[in-house]
Amino acid sequence: MTTFDDRERAFEAKFALDGEMAFRIVARRNKLLGHWAAERMRLTPAETDSYATAVVQAEFEEHGDEDVIRKLVSDLTAANVTFDEAEVRVAMKDAGVEARRQLLESM
Repeated sequence: MTTFDDRERAFEAKFALDGEMAFRIVARRNKLLGHWAAERMRLTPAETDSYATAVVQAEFEEHGDEDVIRKLVSDLTAANVTFDEAEVRVAMKDAGVEARRQLLESM
């Protein structure tokens, strides 16, 4: 083994860990966002948990956040909640910050 090989393995391990952490942050963010929207729609606690899971799953429809935004906008509109898309985007940003904080505290 050379120092170069050890260093390469360390970089690969860090890259994998960073990818896993990013995935966990997005999943946690979407769950928090689902709870935020459920509260706005006045869902029951059982409905809230189910809805938050559906928001997390919406992330897998396409790359990026637009699929989650689209779901939230559609669901909030269907529930006759007064809002604008900018408000959803701000809530997503805030949920991302909170998700990162929660995951870093749990480590």
